[in-house]
Amino acid sequence: STMEEMDREAVATAVQRVAGMLQRPDQLDKVEQYRRREARKKASVEARLKVQTLINLSVHNVEQVFLVFFTCICFPVCCLKLLVSCIYFHTVIISLLLFFLFHLYFSVPEIVREAQDLIEQGELLQAHRKLMDLECSRDNLMYEQYRMDSKNTHDMNLIHTYFGDMQKLSEELAKQLWMVVQRSLVTVRRDPTLLVSVVRIIEREEKIDRRMLDRKKQTGFIPPGRPKNWKEKMFNILERTVSTRIEGTQADTRESDKMWLVRHLEIIRKYVLDDLLVAKTLLDQCFPPHYDIFKKLLSMYHQALSIRMQELASEDLEANEIVSLLTWVLNTYKSTEMMGNSELSPEVDVNCLNLLLSQNVVEQLLSKYMSTLTSNIIGWLRKALETDKKDWVKETEPEADQDGYYQTTLPAIVFQMFEQNLQVAAQINDDLKTKVLLLCLQQMNSFLTRYRDETQMYKEEHLKNRQYPQCYVQYMIAVINNCQTFKESIISLKRKYLKIEMEDTLSSSHTNMDAILDTIAKEACSSLLDEVFMDLEQHLNELMTKKWLMGSNAVGTICVTVEDYFNDFAKIKRPYKKTMTAEAHRRVVVEYIRAIMQKRISFRNAEERKEGAERMTKEAEQFRFLFKKLAPGSGEDTEGLCGIIEAIAEVIKLTDPSLLYLEVSTLVSKYPDIRDDHIAALLTVRGDASRDMKQTIIETLDQGPSQPNPNYVPIFKEISVPTLTVPKLLK
Repeated sequence: STMEEMDREAVATAVQRVAGMLQRPDQLDKVEQYRRREARKKASVEARLKVQTLINLSVHNVEQVFLVFFTCICFPVCCLKLLVSCIYFHTVIISLLLFFLFHLYFSVPEIVREAQDLIEQGELLQAHRKLMDLECSRDNLMYEQYRMDSKNTHDMNLIHTYFGDMQKLSEELAKQLWMVVQRSLVTVRRDPTLLVSVVRIIEREEKIDRRMLDRKKQTGFIPPGRPKNWKEKMFNILERTVSTRIEGTQADTRESDKMWLVRHLEIIRKYVLDDLLVAKTLLDQCFPPHYDIFKKLLSMYHQALSIRMQELASEDLEANEIVSLLTWVLNTYKSTEMMGNSELSPEVDVNCLNLLLSQNVVEQLLSKYMSTLTSNIIGWLRKALETDKKDWVKETEPEADQDGYYQTTLPAIVFQMFEQNLQVAAQINDDLKTKVLLLCLQQMNSFLTRYRDETQMYKEEHLKNRQYPQCYVQYMIAVINNCQTFKESIISLKRKYLKIEMEDTLSSSHTNMDAILDTIAKEACSSLLDEVFMDLEQHLNELMTKKWLMGSNAVGTICVTVEDYFNDFAKIKRPYKKTMTAEAHRRVVVEYIRAIMQKRISFRNAEERKEGAERMTKEAEQFRFLFKKLAPGSGEDTEGLCGIIEAIAEVIKLTDPSLLYLEVSTLVSKYPDIRDDHIAALLTVRGDASRDMKQTIIETLDQGPSQPNPNYVPIFKEISVPTLTVPKLLK
C-alpha cells in the first residue's frame, strides 16, 4: 500500500543519511550526539503536525489544547512560526496558545530581574533595552489578539496581567530617570554621560509613542500605558525642581532676622544666575537641539520667580521690605548681576523679559509703601523732636559746629532720615523718588509748625522761672541756627533729588517752609532780646529821671549788659545774627525814646535843658559805638537810629523858643510817624512851652509837608505816651 511504500522510502533515506554521517572513524564518537539531534527534529515535526491538525479541526475543547501545548514544550520557536503564519485559527485557541508559548519562550520574571540589576548598576540604557524587548513582545501579542477579536477583554487582561512585572520595571526605570532629571544641573557637572543616557531613553520612548499613535490611527489599537509622554513628564519634573529650588532659598523669617528678605532675594539671585550659566554652557549640549532646553529652563525660572514674587508681595511687608522687593523685581532682576549678565547673552535678552510682578501689584505695593512711610516719617519726626526737647533742659551747653555756632542734632537727624528714604526710593525709580521728596517736605511743613509751638512753650516755661533751664539762652541760639541749617538742607535735598522741571511744583511749599523757619528764628531772636531787656529794665527805668540828670551810669550798664549777651549771640549764624543785632539796636533806641516820652522829668531851666540834651547826645554816641562794634559794616542803620535821639536832643537843647516850631517841624518831616501826643510829651519834657504854644505848634505841624528818609522804618508808632491820671492832675 501507499503507507508501506512511504515507510520503505523513509528507511532508505534514513540509511543513506546515516551512511553519510559515519564515513570516518572519528565520527563514531558522535553517534549519541547525532541521535539526539535527529530525535529533536522528529519531535518537532510531530508537534507541527499536531498543531496543524488542531487548527484544521477548530478544536474547542480547552483540555485538548493544553495537551497540544505541552507536546510543544521543547519546540516553541517552530510552533510560534507556524501559528503566526496561520491567520484563520479560532480566537480562543490562539489566545491561549500565544499566552503559554510566550510564557515558555520569554521568561518575563527573569528578564525583569536582569533589567532591575542593570538599573541598580546604573546601566540605564541596557535596562531600557530589555524593557523595550518585553514591551515589544507584549504589544505584538496584544495587537494579534486585538486583530482576531477586539472585544475579548478577558484574554487581553490575561496577557496584561502576565506582563505586570514589566509595568513595575517601567515605573522603576522612570523613577531613576526623574531622579537624574531632578539633579540634572548637578549631574551635568559630575557625570554628563548619565544625563545623555537619560535623554536617549526619553527620545527612544518618544519614538515608540509616535509609532504607537500612528498605528492607533490606522488600526484603533494602542497598548496600555501608551503614550508614555516621558518628554513632557521630564519638563514637568524640571519645572517642579525649579519651583522647589526658588522656594527653598528662604532660610530666615522676620522674627529671626530683620534682613530676611534681603538675604532671601540675594540667594535667589545667586542660585538662578549660577543655574542658568550651567544650563547654557553644559546642559544645552546634553539635549537634542529641538528640546530648546535653555530657553525652556529660562521660562521655567522666570515663571517660578514670578510666582515667588507674587507670594512675597501678598505678605504683610514693612516699608523697607517693600523697597527691597521692588528694587529686586524692577532693577536687580534685569541688571548685569542677574539676567543681564554678559555670559547669558545673546540667549537672554532683558528687553524681552516680562515683568515679574504686574503693574497693578507694583502700584499696590508703592501705595502701601507711601502710606507706611508717611506714618513712619510722622513718627520719626515726632520722636526726633521729643529727643531734642530733652536736651533743651540740660545743664550743659549745646554742642557747637566747627565754626563755633551752637546747634542741636535735630536737623542732622531729620535730614539723614529724609536722605536715607530718598536713596532707597531712588533705587526703585525716579517717580517714587519725587513722591518721597514731596512727602518729606510736606511732613517737614507740619513738623516745623510743631517745632515753633514747642519753642514758644519752652520760652513760656522759662518765664515762669528765669533761673531755669540753666542754658536757656544757648539752646534758643541753637534753635535759631537750626532754622538756618534746615533752610540749607532743604535747598541741598531739592538740588540732589528734584528734577529741574519739578521745581515749580515745590516752590510754594518751599516758600512756605522758609517763611515758617524765618518766623521761628525771628521769634527766638525776640525771646532772647526779651531776656536782655528784662535784665535792662531797672536801668532803663533810670533814664530821663533826676538821678539820670545828676550823673547815673544807667546807659553804661545797658551797653555792658548788651555786649555781654552778644558774646553769646556771636554763636548765632548769619543772616539771623545780623537781624538780631539790628533788632537789639532798634529796641535799645525805642526804649530810650520811650523813656523820654514817659515824661519822668521836666527840665526847669535852660541850664538843665542844655545838660539833659548833651547827655542824650553823648549816650546816642555810646549806643552808636556799641552797635558798630557788635555789627561792623552796618553803619547806615546805626547812624539812622541813633540820629533820632540826637534830633530829639536838638529840640530839647534849643534856647530860643521862637525857633521851637521850626525845630519841631524839622523833626516831624524826618520822622512822619511822630504823633501829636509825642510832640506834646517832648514839649512837656522841655518844660518851657505853655499850653497855648503846644496847641499852636501841633495845629500848624498838621499842615506841613513831610520829607522822610526813604530807608526810614517807623519807630514812633511802637511808643505809647502815658496820659495824665487824676492823682497827677491833683499834684
